[in-house]
Amino acid sequence: MTIQTTMPRSKAAVATRSRSAGIPATTFFLTLAMAFAILISQALPGRAQVGGPVSFADLVDEVGDSVVNITTTSLVASGTRPGPAVPPGSPLEDFFNDFLDRDGGPNQPPSSRPNALGSGFVISEDGYIVTNNHVIESADEIMVEFRGGFELPAVIVGTDPNTDIALLKVEPEEALPFVPFGDSDLMRVGDWVMAVGNPLGQGFSVSAGIVSARERSLSGSFDDFIQTDAAINRGNSGGPLFNMQGEVVGVNTAILSPNGGSIGIGFSMSSNVVTNVVDQLQEFGETRRGWLGVRIQNLTPEIAEGFNLEITSGAVVTDVPPGPAADAGIEVGDVITTFDGVEITDTRMLVQTVSQSGVGETVRVIVFREGETQTVLVTLGRRETEQGTAFPDTVAPESEPELSEMLGLSLAPMTDELREQLNAGDVEGGLHIVDVTEGSEAADRGLQAGDVIAEISQLPVTSLEDFNARVAEAEEAGQKSVLLLIRRNGTPRFVALPIDEDGEE
Repeated sequence: MTIQTTMPRSKAAVATRSRSAGIPATTFFLTLAMAFAILISQALPGRAQVGGPVSFADLVDEVGDSVVNITTTSLVASGTRPGPAVPPGSPLEDFFNDFLDRDGGPNQPPSSRPNALGSGFVISEDGYIVTNNHVIESADEIMVEFRGGFELPAVIVGTDPNTDIALLKVEPEEALPFVPFGDSDLMRVGDWVMAVGNPLGQGFSVSAGIVSARERSLSGSFDDFIQTDAAINRGNSGGPLFNMQGEVVGVNTAILSPNGGSIGIGFSMSSNVVTNVVDQLQEFGETRRGWLGVRIQNLTPEIAEGFNLEITSGAVVTDVPPGPAADAGIEVGDVITTFDGVEITDTRMLVQTVSQSGVGETVRVIVFREGETQTVLVTLGRRETEQGTAFPDTVAPESEPELSEMLGLSLAPMTDELREQLNAGDVEGGLHIVDVTEGSEAADRGLQAGDVIAEISQLPVTSLEDFNARVAEAEEAGQKSVLLLIRRNGTPRFVALPIDEDGEE
């Protein structure tokens, strides 16, 4: 059997056939090539954008004039400058004192000292500018340099150290070019982004890359960083990270680097966090975050087992001081699964969701308690004014009573002196962890000397006998672990401690 193809075997044959049909050979080949290209594009639909933009030049022209350089100056008293190390009573002491007095002593006017440069961007034509808090922190004078070559002094409208965001204001004679914020939640890993700023004091500079990761957290409760491989260096701080539509989706804040230079791991605070902060700074001159009034920890499979829960995500309430949550009836041991319609998967999500809610706003909170869900209405307070009052600073322990050994823990009953030192005045009874055996399950679970065991199996523990009895009951019931409520320097959290110290099941 011979398989025949409909494709011509030679150009001569094609030319003959096309001429016989009245179609020029060149037109035929061009049409055939276009058809083949269409077939390839349909077969590989995801390949069309692999190459990315041909150039960022149009985008730079569109947004470049809204990006600014920021220079700060601190006023330093001349008398506070470090001098030579001269021993008291030395014959040179009077000489150096006279020299320093002539060159600006304590009675001389303060001198100016320029600090490191930073970046920022204009968000309104009347002169509101966003930058990082660490760029202008402790500054006495702030100058903003525009791409057009002119400078304007700036005043601080407000700052938020928690997100490292600051809002400045200049007074321009004419309307300034500005850029809008975009929706950072729409950014996907792999999307193109462009960073603009003043790296290493070199002036206006552009770098491009992609979104390497999202929802990165560095150290703060409100962190929501976009990670990018676009080159970000010192001096880029406070500058914008743009999407391809010319919208700001992040504020360049930090880099991860062993040598201080860019290695392709930069972090920009996401615009959806920044816009909320900027709106509050612009309206109030300060942040006003919602406050629920609970201490929380992530629900782990071990803790879920200790609670006999089927759910595996949420925020476990470990403490409820007087405040909004207590007034609403939220209790220790509740698992918060939904806040104001938002499904809560962990503590970070709850903190961010609550903080973005309005002070005085009443919201629905769904909790899982004793095997069923309950809905409570909570009227939120203000974090900035209530947090320190509800959870004051604590005092470290100083003394250690007599102890007993069990489950890798050296335990001792609480005394009134210890209760005060460990900030456990509201704990009835309780046990003091004096030491933790190295390499034990207790050590692996993060228990430390100075921790106070307030509850075991969700019941108060008042003595070593209580502790032993609860462990024995758990073993008889076939449980793999016991659930402890620990207080460390006043901060409570749940720990699921395996009963078998050798780790055998």
